[in-house]
Amino acid sequence: MLDIKEILGRAVEKGASDIHINVGLPPIVRKNTELVELDFPIITDEIAKQMVIDMVGEERFKIFEENRDLDFSTKIANGCRFRVNAHYQRDTIALSFRVIPSKIPEIEDLHLPPIVKELTDLPRGLVLVTGHTGSGKSTSLAAMVGVINRKYKKRIITLEDPVEYALSNQRSMIEQREIGFDCPDFASGLRHVLRQDPDIIMVGEMRDLETTSSTITAAETGHLVFSTLHTVNAPQTIERIVDIYPSGQQSQIRTMLANTLQAVISQTLFKRVDQPGMVPCTEILLCTSAVRNCIRENRIYEIPNIIETSRRLGMQSMDHSIADMYSKGFIDREEAVTRSSNPGKMDKILAESNVACEVA
Repeated sequence: MLDIKEILGRAVEKGASDIHINVGLPPIVRKNTELVELDFPIITDEIAKQMVIDMVGEERFKIFEENRDLDFSTKIANGCRFRVNAHYQRDTIALSFRVIPSKIPEIEDLHLPPIVKELTDLPRGLVLVTGHTGSGKSTSLAAMVGVINRKYKKRIITLEDPVEYALSNQRSMIEQREIGFDCPDFASGLRHVLRQDPDIIMVGEMRDLETTSSTITAAETGHLVFSTLHTVNAPQTIERIVDIYPSGQQSQIRTMLANTLQAVISQTLFKRVDQPGMVPCTEILLCTSAVRNCIRENRIYEIPNIIETSRRLGMQSMDHSIADMYSKGFIDREEAVTRSSNPGKMDKILAESNVACEVA
């Protein structure tokens, strides 16, 4: 019988970011965006089933069979941790693993803008890290919490599905609660967290109306709250939050959001060309008085222009970040152009950048 721990260990040795187990195929890993087969036998349905049971036990396997999806975390002997999703496809079990580095990275090592570190000094409010699945949101959040942990004596409570980075107490006192183990869901955890004397709360994801409402309420009551959303930029983030609410409550939530939101960090990962690995490009929105007025008055369409004209405050557009990463030699020109919001304009900007470098 194939041992899932051996497969995971081999994947880590190869520097994989993800591991996929599908019946009828050998284990497949993703390394620097490319899929590669591992030298293991083909997975059978019996093997896949036993892998899940070995990781979660018989009782949780019954829950998995009933719900047909299960999120959890696991680790191997060397201490490396993995975020896991077990699911069904074509009536067979499949598994997707995300490798979680054992060491929490520094914000500087992630090449995030300096303003991201400054946000960890905020006394209260809501800070959102957004992006599509696999864009590094959890890593960025862990790095920000790590800064607070080393700098301040705070009580930090996290609600995660599942717990990814294992955070050790340094100057701060940290509790990590895993959805499904330590509390049934985000909404339940948030209902009780305010009675647990937190200074800082990290919510893994604002998934639904109840979770979103409780997260904003926690920020309103004077806590510093971090969370994530699957949105690609700041305007879409604000619109998504407002749209979660019934139409009769949307005016009220705009006011609440305008009062509590401190920043939106939207990020996407690019493959590095200077060395193996990935690097994030980021859009940064800081909630100045002008931004708060736009939120209250539903003038979200003005926010991109505010970002573009407020670089001196630490804001930046995604295209500005892409151009900056290209100029540093981190990312490929073709990818920089094709993934920008305006490829024609980006092509000219990068061309001018190359000319400036040649002149210099």
